[in-house]
Amino acid sequence: MIPNPRHLILNLLLGAGGEPLPARTAVAASALFGLRENSVRVALVRLVAQGLVEPATRGSYRLGPQAAGLAADVAQWRAAASRLRDWSGGWIAVYAAPGAAPEGGAGRRALRLARARALDLLGLRQLDRGLHLRPDNLEGGAGAVRDRLARLGLDGDAAVFAAHDLDPVRERRARALWDGAALNRGYRSTAQRLQRWLARADRLPLADAARESFTFGHDAIRQLVFDPLLPAPLVDADARHGFIDAVVRFDAAGHTIWKRFRQENAA
Repeated sequence: MIPNPRHLILNLLLGAGGEPLPARTAVAASALFGLRENSVRVALVRLVAQGLVEPATRGSYRLGPQAAGLAADVAQWRAAASRLRDWSGGWIAVYAAPGAAPEGGAGRRALRLARARALDLLGLRQLDRGLHLRPDNLEGGAGAVRDRLARLGLDGDAAVFAAHDLDPVRERRARALWDGAALNRGYRSTAQRLQRWLARADRLPLADAARESFTFGHDAIRQLVFDPLLPAPLVDADARHGFIDAVVRFDAAGHTIWKRFRQENAA
């Protein structure tokens, strides 16, 4: 994966723990992926204009006010397991009826995209037209899901509620909305890939370690962010726990590698 300059800069800042990012470090990091210096500096200017990045000291940058929500959202993946509770068989339901946005065609498209992303991030899948479900195994139940969906941009007309006693046909269909076997394979294969990389990381040149840890870490974190966090028996909860543990350990190693990289390229 070759990141675009904007994406790379934001990820470097999110991983910097509040420390400023010198422009020269951003340029050196981008060079690892074959990105040109000019494209990096253009991306910095645009990020500043959007309020996502702001100047810190001369020649260095930090996250701007518009990135506060982004930083908070990114940090949540580490606590994924703590958001789970035992499943008693109930469901969280979201009814989001198709409707036209007042802005016209472009507004409708934006509404659909925001709705789809919010529902996907919460692991909701469509059971019937407009009706989406997920197991009611998240801490806080329907209220917490409702609040998070609102923060993620779900339109306010959507109804979010707890559902129980589905008819037998819908109950079978609901349990089949996710491919549990594929999720289990993904947990195991990603955990094994990260563990193999960690076993050889100390032997890699710093530039290779930085590039590979960024690429593998990005993919693994994205997999976790979009994981539906299903309960057993819909998935193998032990396999998911092993996957989450591997991602956390890999992320810690990646932070150490990138701290060294920043130090060497800030001088």
